[in-house]
Amino acid sequence: MTADAAGLRAEVQADAMDPARALALAAVLGHPWAPAQPLPPFFHRVYFWEVRPDGDLGRDGHPRVGGLIPDFGLPRRMWAGGRLEFHRPLFSGQPAERRTVRDSALRKQGRSGPLGFVTLRHEIRQNGALCVTEWQDLVYREEARPDAPHLAPPPAPEVADETRSRAFDPVGLMRYSGLTMNGHRIHYDADYARDVEGYPGLVVHAPLLAQLMMLMAPQPLKTFRFRAVAPLCLPTAAVFGRLGNRFWVAGPGGGLRMEGEAG
Repeated sequence: MTADAAGLRAEVQADAMDPARALALAAVLGHPWAPAQPLPPFFHRVYFWEVRPDGDLGRDGHPRVGGLIPDFGLPRRMWAGGRLEFHRPLFSGQPAERRTVRDSALRKQGRSGPLGFVTLRHEIRQNGALCVTEWQDLVYREEARPDAPHLAPPPAPEVADETRSRAFDPVGLMRYSGLTMNGHRIHYDADYARDVEGYPGLVVHAPLLAQLMMLMAPQPLKTFRFRAVAPLCLPTAAVFGRLGNRFWVAGPGGGLRMEGEAG
């Protein structure tokens, strides 16, 4: 942990950017890519792993809060959305550095109870040049209540220039969790997801859905933003839609699960 000139606490990580990781992600996603090419957008998720000893993990498998993420006393974590700016191509096989600061942290009272909001800003540089800026929005919630109502998600758009269907299963979620060093148990421990966090089944990763939306967009991307609307849980398939530069993910019954916009 360091502090910059503005006094912000920062975490800095270096990575050798092994091409094997990006090749593995490309295989899991079914996306053609060769190491001589620039990394596709959001493939940096398989780098800059935050690996902690078992004793430093919380009950959910994530690193315990503290440092950049304050302890709100709210145990359930969700990746609520994000925004990315792509300044120049990022390549595998060349060392890179990621600097992370906390842009904001706020506790509020929502309709469903107390909520903690955290926005992290990641800046990725290679050969001294800024390649990617990413804002990661996290939400922390109180314990799941058995009597909490399950609200139906709003309907996804019905008109699209392009649609793609994709099925999700536990093996695919496990492989994506491993490649991104994401220990959150809601993605691979069905009993925990159901009995502790209150989901009907394993939860498809929000960044995985965002990744698949980004790969539908015309390349190269300059910007992309996404917002999670409702969780997508197994067993399930999803429909990814695009209308111009707007994107969405629809779950069973046509309910909107995520939306995004490319620039």
